[in-house]
Amino acid sequence: MEVEDGAELCFPLLLNTSCRKPASPWPEAVLLHIVLSSISLLTVALNLLVIVSISHFRQLHTPTNIFLLSLAVSDFLVGLLLMPGEILLNTGCWFLGDLMCSLCNCLSLIITSTSVGNMVLISVDRYVAICDPLHYTTRVTERRVKLCVCLCWFCSVLYNSLIVNDELTHPDRHDSCYGECVNVIDHTAGAVDLVLTFVLPITVIIVLYMRVFVVAVSQARAMRSHITAVTLQRSVAVTTKKSELKAARTLGVLVVVFLMCFCPFYGISLAGDDLLTTFTASFVLYLFYLNSCLNPIIYALFYPWFRKVIKLVVTLQILKPGSREANVLWRGCGVTEITPAL
Repeated sequence: MEVEDGAELCFPLLLNTSCRKPASPWPEAVLLHIVLSSISLLTVALNLLVIVSISHFRQLHTPTNIFLLSLAVSDFLVGLLLMPGEILLNTGCWFLGDLMCSLCNCLSLIITSTSVGNMVLISVDRYVAICDPLHYTTRVTERRVKLCVCLCWFCSVLYNSLIVNDELTHPDRHDSCYGECVNVIDHTAGAVDLVLTFVLPITVIIVLYMRVFVVAVSQARAMRSHITAVTLQRSVAVTTKKSELKAARTLGVLVVVFLMCFCPFYGISLAGDDLLTTFTASFVLYLFYLNSCLNPIIYALFYPWFRKVIKLVVTLQILKPGSREANVLWRGCGVTEITPAL
């Protein structure tokens, strides 16, 4: 009987202090690991394409794309670090130690809050572009955008490091046995975190995009009513407005999908512990991780330039001399030849 019990322990040599392996059906565990591993690999590959594309092609170094690059980096880290960590955690036993458990929990909070911050920045960018287009180029410069992105990451690291400071200094104080990885945050800190990383940013995102939607609809109606009377000079402005409206629509889809995947993640915290089961917690966490895989797919569906640069990257044309200056936004740009931007 002792041998049988020892076989069910995470650390069989530590009979009195080791955690027991959860009894989960083998086929379900294997299927879950295969699905999560596939999503993890796909998330890493797709977001790496976004990172390489925007970083390599100079024509894509626009303020909006810099925000998308920052979002792609956080999504890439989700697929590279958080998803494999969750897969390891779902094996039933944590073998990497208490400190690594605390570091993984801290990293998860940092990446989550950074993703939220990136979405807020994207919403602000679209708000200025649609609601105040005359001052967009002077207010939203590449230098200011890079500064905002750096501040977003720095504040996220600093803020979440303070929240889990006790966990980092005493990583084993909440462990009931060896072989488990738990994340316990003080009730007050959890309430503050809920407001700062969920309630406040989600409110800002929704308010800004409601304003963008109203202005975009009015601009679209105005363009349709005057489309036959514009001169050649005015048609350039109309084309620019159409481009901005299309970008707002695409990023609007991005934000809506983000909210659909993110809100359940914090919604269970508002609902209370009574509704929080192991299955519920795992489901909303997987749903949030899935968003990191969906973002590049949204780019591919709505951004023609992204489909073009994927072909250039996959066919290794980015290794050709002068490929950084390629005119990837030109509709005639093919995959067989790099067309230098004039």
